[in-house]
Amino acid sequence: MALHEIHVTINGEPEQVAVPANMTLMRMLREKLALTGTKNGCSAGECGACTVLLNGEPVNSCMVLAVECDGARIVTVEGLASEERLAPVQEAILRQGGVQCGFCTPGILISAHALLQRNPNPGEDEIREALVGNLCRCTGYVRIIESVKEAARMQSAAG
Repeated sequence: MALHEIHVTINGEPEQVAVPANMTLMRMLREKLALTGTKNGCSAGECGACTVLLNGEPVNSCMVLAVECDGARIVTVEGLASEERLAPVQEAILRQGGVQCGFCTPGILISAHALLQRNPNPGEDEIREALVGNLCRCTGYVRIIESVKEAARMQSAAG
């Protein structure tokens, strides 16, 4: 199969990647770039484990072809933290015990991060709505929602 050369910015770094026309963004991230934080859950766009930011918007990367991402900015769970510090939503989910098996956690973190970027002080209904596409079968959502609330407070306190 012929390969297509695409240029993307992933977690702030420019990348040039050769991908077949039928490769999904999720597979490109995991198989071509070794960014395995993005999980392959259902491969049908229903569980949200593969959620990444594509040009600032959360998407199910299993439903996006890599070739469609030429010129795009992509943020994966690996891109949320800096070298020195976890993102507030990452710190909060650890403190609140919102991680069990961790399989859904990367997608939840990306969706929560996107919510906090567009709404720094979301209410519980807004948090629930933002996470509606992310399925967790271990914890339920109470601790995850408390984590997003705590992250909002942390971000607000930090200014």
